Amino acid sequence: MTAVFLETPRRLVEVTIDGETVRVPEGATLLEACRQQGIDTPTLCYLENLTPVNVCRVCVVEVEGSRTLVPACSRKAEPGMTVHTDSERVRTSRKMVLEFLASSADLSLASPQVRGWISRYGVDPARYGPPAPEHEAGERDAARPGEHHAADGETAATVQQPVKYDNDSYVRDYSRCILCYKCVEACGPDAQNTFAIAVAGRGFDARISTEFDVTLPDSACVYCGNCIGVCPTGALMPASEYAMRQAGTWDESRQTVTTTICPYCGVGCNLELHVQDNRIVKVTSPLEHDVGHGHLCVKGRFGFEFVQGRARES
Repeated sequence: MTAVFLETPRRLVEVTIDGETVRVPEGATLLEACRQQGIDTPTLCYLENLTPVNVCRVCVVEVEGSRTLVPACSRKAEPGMTVHTDSERVRTSRKMVLEFLASSADLSLASPQVRGWISRYGVDPARYGPPAPEHEAGERDAARPGEHHAADGETAATVQQPVKYDNDSYVRDYSRCILCYKCVEACGPDAQNTFAIAVAGRGFDARISTEFDVTLPDSACVYCGNCIGVCPTGALMPASEYAMRQAGTWDESRQTVTTTICPYCGVGCNLELHVQDNRIVKVTSPLEHDVGHGHLCVKGRFGFEFVQGRARES
């Protein structure tokens, strides 16, 4: 007779969010409680398949009795909590954080969600000086293989770094980077365990860098592209998308997304094929898939060129 071990059910915790009583499993975060209520809580450094690092502070909410605003992505729900997600204090804090980020990084290619939050909170980055320059990918000179413009650590100011185009898989444009740490977490213990990239420097000198500031081909990078999959601002971009944006042909309104299974091995990762003009232009993976949880290997994310490139017999 085979023993079956069942997970011990968690007791429910009752909290009050914006005047409504909510019951969530013990150990759930305030962000999970908010989403259960359908409350759109902005997040930048948080993703379901990554460990919360609490660096962006866009998801803060007000908890009665707490001296400071708390990050909803990591604060656990406690019995009897009273939470306000749209108070004047919360709105002001979120607006200021988004303004700080938009004044120091180019968010013109950020996800539609991010752009929606910027509009919702009336973000005006010009209050803190001239905003970061907006540009389409490819407008600035890119460091291509064989060329040298600047090593990863040669400049402290994020917006002054040139586009790093030192491999055929993806492009790094750190003028768009907000230091959300998502790429670092995806490259580390949360997904790939390669540890090819990390945050170097402190304060205004902080930046995403490879180990010892080497170029990507000389680093430990295995080109899984999981860092691209989690980047919310377009700082990391597939080379195929970058090339199309440079040529002015990238048009998401003309793209369709088809979900399929990766053909390279038997693991069963799901692929989302982004197709434009009958050509695959990018591959992503759904977060909710219980095999890859949004992560892929180099073959799954970049190994689609054979679909259109295979020679056909006449």
